[in-house]
Amino acid sequence: MGKKVLANIGSEMNLQMFSGQSIYDFVTSPEIAAYWTEKLQTLPPFLGEELFPNTKQIGTEIKWAKGGTGAPKLLKPSAFGAKAVPRGRKEFDTVLTKLGFFKESKYVDEDLRQQLNLVLASGNQIMIDTILNKIFDDITELVLGAAVTREVMRMQLLMTGKAEVEGNGMKYELDYEFNPKHMGNASISWSDSIESNPILDIQRAKEQIELDTGETPTRAVTNLVTLNQIVANTKINKTISVFGGGDIILGRQKVLQYLREELGLDVVVYDKLYEDESGNGVKYVPDQKFALLPGTPLGNTAFAITPEESDLMTSGKSNVSIVDTGVAVTTMHQDDPVQVETKVSMTSLPTFENMEKVFILDAVAQP
Repeated sequence: MGKKVLANIGSEMNLQMFSGQSIYDFVTSPEIAAYWTEKLQTLPPFLGEELFPNTKQIGTEIKWAKGGTGAPKLLKPSAFGAKAVPRGRKEFDTVLTKLGFFKESKYVDEDLRQQLNLVLASGNQIMIDTILNKIFDDITELVLGAAVTREVMRMQLLMTGKAEVEGNGMKYELDYEFNPKHMGNASISWSDSIESNPILDIQRAKEQIELDTGETPTRAVTNLVTLNQIVANTKINKTISVFGGGDIILGRQKVLQYLREELGLDVVVYDKLYEDESGNGVKYVPDQKFALLPGTPLGNTAFAITPEESDLMTSGKSNVSIVDTGVAVTTMHQDDPVQVETKVSMTSLPTFENMEKVFILDAVAQP
């Protein structure tokens, strides 16, 4: 239920109209979906939504091709009248993946239901909004959790070449066999601000992608800790100071501008956190990682139809709404105890078609 809808409850309904209504009239999947859609506008965007756009399909198996991104070859010379020499097609590795299934639920229990019924009977708009917002914020934690799960997998693929999500006795492991030639370490750890040379390390990584694929990386992703090591680097400071006309105090924006002008890389500093199963804050982009990538999407976030969408949407027994392309929000009424169960489920995994165009650079030198 969006804030506009919540506001209308008190302004358009009087005390008499509230009588006979219950939690079942308000906690429904369409209202939860509307509330989430509005709330989403206030949340910082997930980088993975841009790098791995959402797609939806019917079956739970996805098949995609990687490879075939080598640099263009010369056309072979030929004599007039000679038969053309056939050129073999580029080889593609086909990846067959079965999408992962994720599901959790929450209950609006009898105590919270009683609180809502009391404020509905009172007609107190402020209290109505307070209770309903509490209910919907609690429920949409599951929808946000689905978005976090997708982002964790996408960023793990981008920053390590693999992804792993574990919980509830289940484990999904994604290993698309990332090219080891496109992973490397700094010559000297970037934490050594005097001896290291981040620009040279990044340039070498960039040239490796150009050599292998014929394409030039135009973007990079890192976090603030790693960027600050680049900002503090003595060699970069001296270089920018010389071109800047003397001694200057370098800031992050000045270094980002230098990377854009010198290396042609637009660097995204992604410092968002999520909470793991132990309640610890974890960065989507780990420290000491610097990924180079093309200006095009890296793959897709594939969704398939969930069992709830397939079997319950038209059953009349439950309310089912779809958000974020393929996340099913299902509300079900329970009679004993009297409560509303809200289930959030999705069938999804990221693909990585353009993995050959990515270089994962570790800012720590190999021992």
